[in-house]
Amino acid sequence: MTANGAGQGAGQGAGQGAGQGSGQERTGRLARFRPASGMETPRFSGLSSFMRLPVLAPEAAPGAIEIGLIGIPFDGTTTNRPGARLGPRAVREASTGTRALNHATGVAPYALAACADLGDVPVNPVDVAETDRRIEAFFRPLAEAGIVPLSVGGDHFVSFPVLRALGARRPLGLIHIDAHSDTDDSQYGGSRLTHGTPFRRAVEAGALDPRRCVQIGIRGSMDAADERDWAKMQGIRIIEMEEVCARGLPEVAAEIRAVVGGAPTYLSFDIDALDPAFAPGTGTPEIGGFTTREALHLLRGLRGVDLVGADLVEVAPSLDPTGITALAGAGLLFEILCLLAERVGARAAAGEVA
Repeated sequence: MTANGAGQGAGQGAGQGAGQGSGQERTGRLARFRPASGMETPRFSGLSSFMRLPVLAPEAAPGAIEIGLIGIPFDGTTTNRPGARLGPRAVREASTGTRALNHATGVAPYALAACADLGDVPVNPVDVAETDRRIEAFFRPLAEAGIVPLSVGGDHFVSFPVLRALGARRPLGLIHIDAHSDTDDSQYGGSRLTHGTPFRRAVEAGALDPRRCVQIGIRGSMDAADERDWAKMQGIRIIEMEEVCARGLPEVAAEIRAVVGGAPTYLSFDIDALDPAFAPGTGTPEIGGFTTREALHLLRGLRGVDLVGADLVEVAPSLDPTGITALAGAGLLFEILCLLAERVGARAAAGEVA
């Protein structure tokens, strides 16, 4: 069941959920769970859900949907400014403004894949180890059912247990868009589970193939000169922001695709990849980041990558009274959803599973 945010108690049956007018349309493989139309019911009405999609209990998802949108409201490993636990709720609210068609790519995600909001992982806000177990337990049955998860954090730690669930059968590639490498060994006296360590832990757990991992937009001052050495020694490709600027987005996107190849890959987008002028509501902002326009173009350059899951993390709405960070997060979430839906449609056409 949902933990908070989108419609507790909603979604007792497939197609119930947030926003009057939400419904289903059976076209092909599964019932198409479509968002409530803003032309039929105002976008400011009804319970908030991701993209105004119907809300399903996670146990009702297998066999009913192909993409599940999930909140992970946990920021218990944040080392700077907290508040990302409120990210899923804020992004749900901001996402009510999204519509059914991507104007730039022509992708209509809800016509390609059956999507629903699966609520929030029932995290323990005071226990990192227990939350780690709960996140993996939430995602493992979805992965086994072939459901592609699109998650909203929470701090970046939450990517690690998600990757363990999705990478249990084979190590995944990684496209990681962020200001920080998040491959520290430990922080603050030996803490190994923090928002600065998830991808090191995932490589060590065998959930990621480091030779198929690429990090884009990394920048900012460092604590030590060797801070990124471990990642580079493992074969992780780090494309710092200065290199992005020198080469341009099309060339960088082409290299990303070459690094991850044609095998299953996970996409993780930290909102602090954006410049704080566009996303001030985040725990560890770094100047000199992407504009929202650049981020959209970068994501569109990833069409066709074999994505089997994705997340958007570190939106901390309490640090941004204007709401522009959550708005940026919702727009990027829709762009990522379009990438996932295209891949779901292509895999279905080829008779494959995620």
